[in-house]
Amino acid sequence: MKKRWISIACFMALMAAIPLRSQTAGNMVYNPSFEEYRRCPMKIDALGVMRDADAWWQPTQGSSDYFNACGSRECNVPRNKMGFQEAHSGEAYCGIYCSQERYREYLQTELITPMVKGKRYRVSFWVSLADKSPQAIATIGAALTTRRLEDTTRGILMQREISEIDGYNSQSILLPIEPQIINSPENILDNTKEWVEVSGEITAQGGERFLTIGNFQPFNKSNIILTMGTNTPLSGAYYYIDDVSVVCLDTAEVPVVEPLKAAKEGEIVTLHNLFFATGESEVLQQSYNELVKLKNLLLKNPEMRIELRGHTDNQGSIDYNQKLSEARAKAVVDYLVGKGIDRRRLSWIGFGKSQPVSDNNTAEGRHKNRRVEYRILAQ
Repeated sequence: MKKRWISIACFMALMAAIPLRSQTAGNMVYNPSFEEYRRCPMKIDALGVMRDADAWWQPTQGSSDYFNACGSRECNVPRNKMGFQEAHSGEAYCGIYCSQERYREYLQTELITPMVKGKRYRVSFWVSLADKSPQAIATIGAALTTRRLEDTTRGILMQREISEIDGYNSQSILLPIEPQIINSPENILDNTKEWVEVSGEITAQGGERFLTIGNFQPFNKSNIILTMGTNTPLSGAYYYIDDVSVVCLDTAEVPVVEPLKAAKEGEIVTLHNLFFATGESEVLQQSYNELVKLKNLLLKNPEMRIELRGHTDNQGSIDYNQKLSEARAKAVVDYLVGKGIDRRRLSWIGFGKSQPVSDNNTAEGRHKNRRVEYRILAQ
């Protein structure tokens, strides 16, 4: 997709009072204003992982932040560790650090449905510079991709490609990411009082399903200026982000979540897109799309009861894997209960490493063996 420079538009504070529903009709973004959350944010951790806001995660080792009116003093709205700002809508927003070459933060999410080739989309999000930010930049943007952008870096997010040298050797190459939506470098985003919209229109190549927000430009191309930020815990530009939107301009249809495969009583179905940190049981936010499908299945079938079944690969002891598989299955149950599903409809069991479906001698095989399934007990 061709990159386009776009202009910015500032709205006065009263614009935040417009009902969210009118701003997000046909929006393909889950939890666009970060109002849905698993827990209230309690701490800004420089080495932490953002696990509080539903459907959003950080694609690098940079620690993006979540702010909510229910949060602690550090993470509250409107007053928090980074300054004072009312939400653009609702009571929550996120924050990312955007300027330094060696340290950047990004936000990533999976769209409700993939983009359709040839159709036009409007992409937008709102930003506000934190009061305590000593710098401001121009080039915040949004990249839409067919696959997740992720890396272990704490610096600029780049796309990792595997290049084959010959039949036996290959090398990993880092390539710059060209965001399709990028704020014009002439328009410094230095407003700490009002929210500023970054937006643009694109034509889809087809299949784009991941949205990543941040600054993809190097330090010397970000048009950085110094601000009046004082008493700051930061050494660069920090922005609040709110009300993210991706809307198809060529259709009035509301995006619909693709349903899970229909199954019969007694059938076992694998949840293919659940993600856990190594050795941990908490379901990561990257799993949101799959969990929504499972929740919707249960809501659509109020008599259905299911059993969650956890499995691991063969790395580690029998006892360790047994406990981990049980904990991961229970984590899915706890998530569904937190979203309003009656616990009496859910049970869980762990099988450890006793039921592999693939070869544990390969990385791909071990990945397939680390899974959570559900079995329909009644419907």
